[in-house]
Amino acid sequence: MVKEKIVPLPDIADRQTWLDERRRLLIKEKELTRLQDECAAARRELPMVRLTEDYRFTGLDGAVSLLDLFGNHDQLIVQHFMFDPSWEDGCPSCTAMAQAGATPQIRHQLDRRGTAFAAVSRAPLRQLAAVRERRGWTFDWYSSFDSTFNLDFDVTLDPAAAPARFNFSDAAELADTDLARLLTYTGEQPGISCFLRNGDEVFHTYSTYARGGEVMMPAYRLLDLTAYGRQEPWEQPTGRPPELFRSDRGVLTEQKFPPA
Repeated sequence: MVKEKIVPLPDIADRQTWLDERRRLLIKEKELTRLQDECAAARRELPMVRLTEDYRFTGLDGAVSLLDLFGNHDQLIVQHFMFDPSWEDGCPSCTAMAQAGATPQIRHQLDRRGTAFAAVSRAPLRQLAAVRERRGWTFDWYSSFDSTFNLDFDVTLDPAAAPARFNFSDAAELADTDLARLLTYTGEQPGISCFLRNGDEVFHTYSTYARGGEVMMPAYRLLDLTAYGRQEPWEQPTGRPPELFRSDRGVLTEQKFPPA
């Protein structure tokens, strides 16, 4: 006989009680949907910044500019893919993001709406190309090894090159938080940036870091629908069985960024 595990499972109720509670939750979910629409509208109303730096990248076809990454599109989404030049492989979370958020199906939907997608990493192209071939990836992936692109967009932190800035907080602001360790940290961070072109001019319209990258992690959104959730230590209610989580299954690794 299988012994039941003693864990804090949801309460058991009849169908009508469940329906009543579910309808109350639906009110909150609709509020969240409206808030998400408001945030999306606010993003579209953000001012944009004209880029004057002639950023150069290395791709499979040689050296390219940021403008070249657009192809024949007017918009560009860049995944800042964590891949330090000293690493043999990319960040596991960034790998999961690329595998889930840069699929041919998603790129097709972006393409239909005049939007290109590319990943950019600081590692040299030969290292990116080896991983790309091994994983069978087809999306555009460029090296920014000889560029200040990563530093300028705050996804490479190097106190010898520039004061730390993380998720729009400068060094003075970080010093007063639990992220003060970043003041002396040298390394990579994930992120997503969006760009718009007008003729031959390129403008920066949006960037997101930390949990903002979850937009490329649809598995998290699915897990949020379940009783056990993501099985992360910061989730409420606490104590739901963490043993379901297995990083060695090749699935999502532990969330690095708890709620702000």
